[in-house]
Amino acid sequence: MFGLDKDIGNLIIIISVLGILTCVCLWLLRSLNLILKNYDLKEVENYLSWIGVSLAFLILLMIFVTAGDLGILLLVGSLVSFLIMFAGLISKNVEITRTGRGWFLPFFLIFILRTFLFEPYQIPSGSMMPGLKVGDFILVKKFTYGIKINRTGPSLAFGKDPELGDVVVFIPPHDHRPFVKRLIGKSGDRITYINKKIYINGKPINQNLLSEEDNLRIYEEMLDNKTIQIQQITSRINYPEEWIVPENMYFVVGDNRDNSNDSRYWGYVPRENFMGTADYIWMSWECWTCLPSFKRAGKIN
Repeated sequence: MFGLDKDIGNLIIIISVLGILTCVCLWLLRSLNLILKNYDLKEVENYLSWIGVSLAFLILLMIFVTAGDLGILLLVGSLVSFLIMFAGLISKNVEITRTGRGWFLPFFLIFILRTFLFEPYQIPSGSMMPGLKVGDFILVKKFTYGIKINRTGPSLAFGKDPELGDVVVFIPPHDHRPFVKRLIGKSGDRITYINKKIYINGKPINQNLLSEEDNLRIYEEMLDNKTIQIQQITSRINYPEEWIVPENMYFVVGDNRDNSNDSRYWGYVPRENFMGTADYIWMSWECWTCLPSFKRAGKIN
């Protein structure tokens, strides 16, 4: 994305984090009158603040460019502000303690909320149309399949098994960016795709035509007691294909069946790569020159 290698982006983030920690240490030492005694405290604070804010902005930019995890910045902010608060308590410096506490509480609460409960994402493509459109902002329920600290890896507790029809958010095996797709196959399932119809273990997913315009058709499907809508382009031809889902793997497809990069092309998703389920649309913002809209806000089917 934007031609920047992820390893280079991660290196820039690490260097920036070390720079912020250095600024914090210099500020603490100056506040305690251990260094830079000949320089005015406010002047030192201003210089270090500008450097710290610039580095924080650089981290945000790298996270955006590499589609990284904003939780890194929140975690660093929580740790740094806690260290400031702790240093203030040890030195019995009320101003340092107040500063650290003022930053620690919002950083830590947002980190907990985003890591374990809900995380916002914006839909970048039309692969899940008609249900999810480009520019939709969604809330991902992070604890659906269990509590995790990292994006990928085993769940720690309170998890349930993924179910057919879930709109899942996950890290695919070929990319580091989160994807949003529909889960249609579990371990051991035989998935067949013939004449634009999906068969699970030999049984077709029933379709009901809702609308047709030009070469675009909208169907309603029943998948494991869930009613969903899918989109097909009649001019696109598909050839018969079949897959057997391996153990501890899952098969996902986009609701925009003829315009989706999914398991049909790059394979299966491991259980530990699921981040959660896309449950709500809370806002839509189609372009930078458009105004945000809340007309599509609501639960995702």
